[in-house]
Amino acid sequence: MILYPAIDLKDGNCVRLYKGEMEQATVFNDDPAAQAAAFEAAGCRWLHLVDLNGAFAGAPVNAAAVEAILARVSVPAQLGGGIRDMATIDAWLSKGLARVILGTVAVRDPALVKAAAKAHPGKVAVGIDARDGMVAVEGWAETTDVTALDLARQFEDAGVSAIIYTDIDRDGAMQGPNVEATAALARAVSIPVIASGGVSSMDDLKALKQSGAPLDGVISGRALYDGRIEVAAATKYLAETANA
Repeated sequence: MILYPAIDLKDGNCVRLYKGEMEQATVFNDDPAAQAAAFEAAGCRWLHLVDLNGAFAGAPVNAAAVEAILARVSVPAQLGGGIRDMATIDAWLSKGLARVILGTVAVRDPALVKAAAKAHPGKVAVGIDARDGMVAVEGWAETTDVTALDLARQFEDAGVSAIIYTDIDRDGAMQGPNVEATAALARAVSIPVIASGGVSSMDDLKALKQSGAPLDGVISGRALYDGRIEVAAATKYLAETANA
């Protein structure tokens, strides 16, 4: 499993939300590139970036901050938020992103996701954000009648590199991840699943690992900023137990 430190971007700052509520944003760093560099120095192997404004606007908003991060670090980065057409996908990948994450458009236009995955092998992931098991879109502002599992299964054999599964009610709440739902999804599909939402301690990492599900990675944000999880220690633990 790989630890993905999360850098959520709002108005050019590095923030964390509480349960996806934009008005409940805590600013942790006004220099996202410096934050990215700090995570890299601590030993992270990937970065997870989210353009929060972009998720609501439906188009990139924090492009300058993302580009500054890409210029500052050498580790690969994945980005989600406001990426909803092929031109935006092409543009971001041409700027050095290792992977784009398609969320809302995966529900609205699954054909685009499949076309993008075919055009950019290994560089397209699907973000599935769920509230009570149902997929939420438009920056989590709208809950659909599509289940997370049904959406994930639409992309089997499409060449999608990963599914980032977020339990919205756990995100930023420091209450622990939804291990049961995340593990069930990972077992139900062949696409690698990355866990997100509520990961707040080393015990949470251990719980995900000990679920026995074939999880590819785990995203954590607030716990890293609060010091509840140390990037170096977590990365070392996940590497040591990679074959456990």
